[in-house]
Amino acid sequence: MLKIKHFIQQSWLLIVSSFCFGLLIAVTNAAWSPRIEQNQKDKLNNLMRGLIADANDFKMVLEAVQIPGRKGRTTKTDIYEADDVDGRSIGFAFIASGPGFADKIKLVIAVDGKCEKFFGFDVLSSNETPGFGSKIKEDYYRNQFKGAPAGKLELVKVGKTEKLDSKIVAISGATVSSEAVVKIFNMYIDKVKEKLKAKGLIDNGR
Repeated sequence: MLKIKHFIQQSWLLIVSSFCFGLLIAVTNAAWSPRIEQNQKDKLNNLMRGLIADANDFKMVLEAVQIPGRKGRTTKTDIYEADDVDGRSIGFAFIASGPGFADKIKLVIAVDGKCEKFFGFDVLSSNETPGFGSKIKEDYYRNQFKGAPAGKLELVKVGKTEKLDSKIVAISGATVSSEAVVKIFNMYIDKVKEKLKAKGLIDNGR
């Protein structure tokens, strides 16, 4: 009993400090959450506009689409439709993520209005190794996806990066990161097309 009383007397300051610190963190998070969320939305919109340059507006057409992942796991994504100034659909964009070499890679992927070819991708977030895996952000790698058929892609070690087909040439010294991007594309595209067809947003004569 004396030991417990002594422990409480010695540790009360630590307990109170921990409580106050935790409360401060909670209050700070609550105060900054709206701004952080808005910044994330702004970044997503900017990346989508960069991929679909003729888009006048983006609207969410499918929410929380379940994407089957590895080892029985599933992830969710929202699909956005891009409309031109006349309100015609010219493409779709969605967030896709998967494991990279260092950490999770999160991409924004865009396809044309018929979901026949990719407009390309941009990196929403990534912690890949600087100078190696970080090269997935560079144009010479990303340009291989622009105009590639919107279907299963294949990573190859050698090839012509300027040729627009389903073969994606890996980045020298960053094969794992290169493969991670291709796997993310392949994991999402068929399910996205399936959902768009079920919704009547593609293959409906538009």
